Order: sequence, then C-alpha cells, then structure tokens
Amino acid sequence: MRRLRTIVLVTATPLALAVVGLFHPTGLNPSTADMWASMHIWLLPVFPLLTLGLLLPLGARPTRDAAGVATVVAWLGSATFAALYTGLDAVAGIAAGTVQRHATSEQSGPYVTALFHTADTLGHHGVQALAAAVLAASVALVLRHGPWILGGTAVLLVCTYSFYDSHIFYPRGVLTMAGFAIGFALLAWPTTRTPTTDR
Repeated sequence: MRRLRTIVLVTATPLALAVVGLFHPTGLNPSTADMWASMHIWLLPVFPLLTLGLLLPLGARPTRDAAGVATVVAWLGSATFAALYTGLDAVAGIAAGTVQRHATSEQSGPYVTALFHTADTLGHHGVQALAAAVLAASVALVLRHGPWILGGTAVLLVCTYSFYDSHIFYPRGVLTMAGFAIGFALLAWPTTRTPTTDR
C-alpha cells in the first residue's frame, strides 16, 4: 500500500501537466491570449510540485553522511527550480499573455519578445537546477538503496534535457512530462524497500 501511494504521489503532477499540455496553445497571439494568461495562472503552483518526485523518495530528514549531503543538494536544486520556473510561468505566461490581450500585435510584439527572452533565461536555469537535483538525489538514493535507482536516473536526465526547451508544448513537452512520471516511478519504487544500510 505504501509503495502504491508513493508512486501515485510522485507521478500525479507530471501526468497532470501532460494532460494540460494537450490543450496548451502552441503560440501566443490575440486569439490565444486569454487562455494563455489564464492557464498560466492556474499552473503557477503546479510546476513546483514536479519536485515531489525527488523529495518524497529522499525523505524529510537528511542523514549525517554523504547521502545526507547529497540530499541537501537535491533539496536546494529542487527549491531553485521551483523558484525559477515559477518566474518563467509568471513572465512568459501571465505577463506576456496579459500584454498580448490588451494591445495590438504591432504594439505588443517587442514587449512580448522581451518577456519571452527573460522567461527563457529563468526557465533554462531552472531546468539546469532540476537536472542537478536529479543527480544529487540519485547519489543519495543509490547510497541508501543500491543501483536499482539508476534506471530512473537515466530516464529523468533524458527528460530534463528535453524539458530545457519543450515546456509542456505538444507533442514533445507532453511526452517529456509522461517521461518524468515514468522516471519518478522508477526512482521511487526501490525506496519503498528496506535500505541496503539496514540489511
């Protein structure tokens, strides 16, 4: 039961984002501006929850060893991702959508471009922090649970590489989110077993 609950918790956010990605406008223009801005308001608290896929398997209390140090690094990387990707959603989603909604394309063009440039910078650094968190979490979990963690690590690193410029746009972004769900499940599955250090 614990294993099933953990898998549900770590896969819920990426699967929800994959579904949202099916309806996410592929571009911002006057006809999509309302949906674009509104969707990103709703998504604002959702992207940070992606890090649950790392935080739940790690647990809430770091140990005083190498695994504990790696855990803290993973926490910091996850927090950095949450902050920076929230910034991307606020700037490229809410702000750019609002500007597009209240101005003509000719008026809004330079401002929307500038907002996207800022948001892309935030998002890219956020995903880099997420990749660092994946690596650190994997080190901690391998030390505690053995090499069974590495399959999930490989899937998650491929997904972070894709996530760097795919967001949740269909089709690649949707597949990336589905991949995160698979990777988090593979990462979490061995952690519901007895740690190797306790055997």
